[in-house]
Amino acid sequence: MEVQKCGWCLGNDLYEAYHDEEWGVPVKDDPTLFEFLVLETFQAGLSWLTILKKRENFRRAFDNFDYNKIATYQQPKIDTLLQDTGIIRNKLKIKATVTNAQAFIEVQKEFGSFSDYIWRFVNGKRINNSLADHREAPAKTALSDALSKDLKKRGFKFVGSTVVYAHMQATGMVNDHEVNCFRYDEV
Repeated sequence: MEVQKCGWCLGNDLYEAYHDEEWGVPVKDDPTLFEFLVLETFQAGLSWLTILKKRENFRRAFDNFDYNKIATYQQPKIDTLLQDTGIIRNKLKIKATVTNAQAFIEVQKEFGSFSDYIWRFVNGKRINNSLADHREAPAKTALSDALSKDLKKRGFKFVGSTVVYAHMQATGMVNDHEVNCFRYDEV
């Protein structure tokens, strides 16, 4: 019997591995939450597959997503990143990553961890949606609107509601696996 998976990942090994192992799994550790924030920032306007293909290049270029290091990047490092053909060389997104690292650290200082901050928007518990087809998933919700607004108020960049909702899906704050997908009950 063939294992049922969400329709969006079918037909690409990288997509399927990401779906099977990571997407929608609740993430409560700050380094991983920051990694997904960086990747979602760069994904804005592009396909997620493009980002997944470049993920290891991003990891190398951005010091293994170490937000403490990224927060200290100066113009010479930004110039180096702008020349790195392995990543998305978007000046605004690169600068936003530095700004977001700084804001991330400020949130940690205020709330103890970024995880404590972000998960309070869902009262610490994942929202389980019941999608028969992945195309039923919203691009954004009132909750992602509120989180986006709060992140922007705290100085984050490239965190519009759609980016934030994708982050919520990726980090398991929202379970948008199709109900017939083998991962729906697992995550």
